[in-house]
Amino acid sequence: MSDTEKPSIKIEEAKDKVIGAIAETMDLYGVTPAAGNLYATMYFKDQMTLDEMRTELGMSKPSMSTSVRRLQEIEMVKKTFTRGSRKHTYAAEKNFFRSFMAFYCQMWEREAKMNLEAIEEAQEDFIDVIKDSSSTPDIVANAKKYYDQLEESKTYYHWLNDLVDSIRSGKIFEFLPKDPHD
Repeated sequence: MSDTEKPSIKIEEAKDKVIGAIAETMDLYGVTPAAGNLYATMYFKDQMTLDEMRTELGMSKPSMSTSVRRLQEIEMVKKTFTRGSRKHTYAAEKNFFRSFMAFYCQMWEREAKMNLEAIEEAQEDFIDVIKDSSSTPDIVANAKKYYDQLEESKTYYHWLNDLVDSIRSGKIFEFLPKDPHD
């Protein structure tokens, strides 16, 4: 190995460390290890075609397409346009704040929406039981207890929606700066 090859090899080894770590932790975003490895590999590229991804990672075309589609859904990869090329190209989102915010805001909004809807429906059912003249005092007491329990849980889901709003608006960074060393 020549002296001029050593720095290039060192760069590739350094990139491989980061690629490995990113790929390993991508399960937090609900993606398969293959999709995590794809994103991590793309992180160090400007853009890639599906053929380039397949060649570099040795993945099948269906697996590659599925991984790219999932990464697009969670806004970790975007389709890009290259003038004069018929092939679709893709670029990885390199701003981790944007990736984090897009993914977790989506998940938290979904959690809050689904659970608040279920809570509202369940509370209506509990009110029906409470108002039902055939309900015994024990049944009414249970319905009130569960109604109140659900009412308390709404605080969390409203807070979660507020958290999403503060992240999307950027207000969270007033309290938790991106770089506390500024």
